[in-house]
Amino acid sequence: MTANFDGLRFSHWQTELRDDGVVVLAFDRQDASVNAFSQDVLIELDDLLERLAIDPPKGVVIRSAKASGFIAGADLKEFQEFDRKGTVNDAIRRGQAVFQKLAELPCPTVSAIHGFCMGGGTEISLACRYRVASNDPSTRIGLPETKLGIFPGWGGSARLPSLVGAPAAMDMMLTGRTLSASAARGIGLVDKVVDKAVLIDSAASLALKGTQRPFKQRLLGWVTNTWPARQLLAPQMTKQVARKARKEHYPAPYALINVWQRTGGSSIQARLDAERKAVVKLAGTPTARNLIRVFFLTERLKGLAGKDHGIEHVHVVGAGVMGGDIAAWSAYKGFNVTLQDREQRFIDGAISRAEELFAKRVKDDSKRPAVAARLKSDLAGAGIASADLVIEAIIENPEAKRELYQSVEPQLKADALLTSNTSSIPLVELREHIQRPAQFAGLHYFNPVALMPLVEIVHHDQMAGTTQKRLAAFCKALDKLPVPVAGTPGFLVNRVLFPYMLEAAHAYAEGIPGAVIDKAAVRFGMPMGPIELIDTVGLDVAAGVGKELSPFLGLTLPAALGNVEQGKRGKKDGQGLYKWEAGKPVKPEVAEGYQAPSDLEDRLILPLLNEAVACLHDGVVADADLLDAGVIFGTGFAPFRGGPIQYVRSAGPDALLEKLKALQARHGDRFAPRPGWDSPALR
Repeated sequence: MTANFDGLRFSHWQTELRDDGVVVLAFDRQDASVNAFSQDVLIELDDLLERLAIDPPKGVVIRSAKASGFIAGADLKEFQEFDRKGTVNDAIRRGQAVFQKLAELPCPTVSAIHGFCMGGGTEISLACRYRVASNDPSTRIGLPETKLGIFPGWGGSARLPSLVGAPAAMDMMLTGRTLSASAARGIGLVDKVVDKAVLIDSAASLALKGTQRPFKQRLLGWVTNTWPARQLLAPQMTKQVARKARKEHYPAPYALINVWQRTGGSSIQARLDAERKAVVKLAGTPTARNLIRVFFLTERLKGLAGKDHGIEHVHVVGAGVMGGDIAAWSAYKGFNVTLQDREQRFIDGAISRAEELFAKRVKDDSKRPAVAARLKSDLAGAGIASADLVIEAIIENPEAKRELYQSVEPQLKADALLTSNTSSIPLVELREHIQRPAQFAGLHYFNPVALMPLVEIVHHDQMAGTTQKRLAAFCKALDKLPVPVAGTPGFLVNRVLFPYMLEAAHAYAEGIPGAVIDKAAVRFGMPMGPIELIDTVGLDVAAGVGKELSPFLGLTLPAALGNVEQGKRGKKDGQGLYKWEAGKPVKPEVAEGYQAPSDLEDRLILPLLNEAVACLHDGVVADADLLDAGVIFGTGFAPFRGGPIQYVRSAGPDALLEKLKALQARHGDRFAPRPGWDSPALR
């Protein structure tokens, strides 16, 4: 410790004076496993920086004292509290002022990055003169704030464009994507990439010797932020953002572009002021509040996982699209997998698809053969006897599934788990004749497996709690989010989604063009229209789920889902409700002057909300938060709306109930309010 800090005690920072005269500030947030910036942390850092400014050392290195990584960003729980109190402006101002004090220190400063470096972690690094990162694969650098409905507000948006050039900076901030150490070095965000073992020494050396950034990088940082460049580039950026997100749904990317376009060439203080004002305004929007809520829902689902799944070998029965893709994803994530089907040609097709997945996901060619070797063809089912987990993914037929279990179960190890990827059949129907129901569960994935983050863990009255914990831990190992659901027909996601898809099919049968129906849903914020979704899922699959759910929900199937023609099942056949070319739907032109019915959006969305309320009432999930998380991650339900129950709260349950009753009077009893609208959870 240097003389500068005599008599001062710090809860979150450790100080060390090296023999070479460099001071190392190690961030070690008290009573936390991960470093995140709170106001307490910033106040302490402010005190430290004041002392350093009075008696500057030869250099300053900022590092993390946590093994888990560098800095995760700001403390979002605290941020929510500031939002409630209306003090976000003060919190942003403090962060900016402290980081600016760091930037103005009269000695060289270096950020030593290892592991995750997100949000405020990247922003404090940008306030340093230099940045060094470890070449470990765990090192990821990012500014993901747009995913939370805001944008970097502690100087990140003010500093990054001039450092790496506006195109690279804006791409990083607008998408929220993270960079590896080498990619960060490539754009000039990081000055040096080194082994973790020499990270601090390298950072100290850089502080003492300095470095000159390449002329091309310095030129890019200047040229792309000039007034003409900003006026030229900003409209192009806006157009690119508009392809992916509507301004009324996700205002943050548009606000970020606007602030940069207006002030990108100004003084640092003018840029910081513009940044702060815009971020404070965004923080008060429903989008930001809902997206931050979704972040906490994600953390809650991750927290459901037990630590130990005890699973090494996974055996999948059924090599269709779902079974084959579950097997491929499990192998990609490190499990040994055997894949069984009644004919070798089905297994061969699944393995070909798996090879395509591995080619896309495993960038290092030398590692691909080892990943591919983990997935083995197993026509005879020899792998059952050594499997820790068996996943059944055959046709959606209760008799066929029960027959399979009777042949599989006697071969299982004593502690092996038997699961079904059924999408709608109640588990009490499937567990008849099962000898060890405590170790039987549903493990329902969503299509496409590689992209959809959710897995429903379907329980029944005789399932053991340890089974759910092991399966949740297994999902975590797959980078999936588990949500526990009751084993009633359709579980959560399909039960909520089905009335929405069914109403779209009714509207289509009435002659409303598919493109018009899809547009209404996307305008509400769904990631894909319901007609396109039916084709993507497959009319045969939708019809199968419909036959299971219609009697339970008291609904009738329209003709499109009643008798599906072979060869016209949707995307997989190249023809369904739409024609499909190169994996994309060809939507017929809508006649000029065609006016969509004024109640179309309500007709599509209210059945989904109605069923979500009924699921909460029926206890399909434990609470409203789990329901919202399941529907957002399982269907893509507009995240900026916070989930169906959160949307019901914000729109007002009484107002929505009146709309439902009006639709019931106009279109029939399928719009009759379901039980649960009087629940206190909706208010």
